[in-house]
Amino acid sequence: MAGRSSKRMRRRQRGRFGALYRLLSAILIIAAIVAACTVFFRVSHIEVEGTNRYTAQEIIDATGIEMRENLFLINKNQAVIQVKNQLPYVDEISIRRQLPDTLVITISESTPVAALSYDGEWWLLDAGAKLLERGDQSIAAGHAQLLGLIPLSPAVGKPLAVDETESRRLDALKELLSSLKDYGLAEQLTDFIDCSADNAIRFGWNGTLTVEMPLSDFQQQSWRLSRALEELQAKLGTVSGTLTLPAEGDRAWLKSERWFPTGYIALPDPPAETPSGEGGEGTASPEVTAPASPSVPAVSVAPEEPGIAPVEPDEASEP
Repeated sequence: MAGRSSKRMRRRQRGRFGALYRLLSAILIIAAIVAACTVFFRVSHIEVEGTNRYTAQEIIDATGIEMRENLFLINKNQAVIQVKNQLPYVDEISIRRQLPDTLVITISESTPVAALSYDGEWWLLDAGAKLLERGDQSIAAGHAQLLGLIPLSPAVGKPLAVDETESRRLDALKELLSSLKDYGLAEQLTDFIDCSADNAIRFGWNGTLTVEMPLSDFQQQSWRLSRALEELQAKLGTVSGTLTLPAEGDRAWLKSERWFPTGYIALPDPPAETPSGEGGEGTASPEVTAPASPSVPAVSVAPEEPGIAPVEPDEASEP
């Protein structure tokens, strides 16, 4: 009996030592891997893709990443935050490791879609309503003027902020810009974006058209706008006047006269490049008046009713 007990005790001890041995072996293997990653896989190359406004070195400097840092110890999230804080035109950024010694930084840059005048200065903002740049009137040339919103403590690189009484209009602006961007229409915003009304938002498009859009379901309204423009351009070529999109129903209405905000003053166009040795003088833009254009029919924006819907001449107006 004593012999059997002694054998069981030895087997039990061997089992405990075996488990301890396996645990120590795993720890040693992990430590070896960590040590190898620490000694090797150091940054020797940094590649920057997708940047036009900033140089590759400006992007690298903003990340705070230095050569010979370990690839696996770099705080990528912190680097992304630093780049966005220092370089406002950076919209999206990704950083990925490419073993054995390379970091690849991919940049997506913001595009200004509107300009806002405040306290004697001009501010450019992108489709996310982020303030990109501050300067004089020259930076606003070629961009739609944002009207009807007063910024609170504007700062480059920060989102546009307004008083609580204007928060609904700001939310509508953000939704509008995001939806237009999704449909590839944001780059053709021109003249103005008027947020002063409580039930609609109006904006210039392509330099010839004013669009009136209700403050509801901007994704659907942007789809309606895209469809209406496609049909009108196919029939008329250049579309001009005032296009009113419906809050309900399936028709968009085009008036012959173009609507402009009261007292709207067009900004001068960006200076054209002139041949070497030649110069030109700019002229001030006069106050805009609504140009005349022929009456045109309404457009069906219902998917099941394609085509131009004919109407009587007196129906070519806002319903």
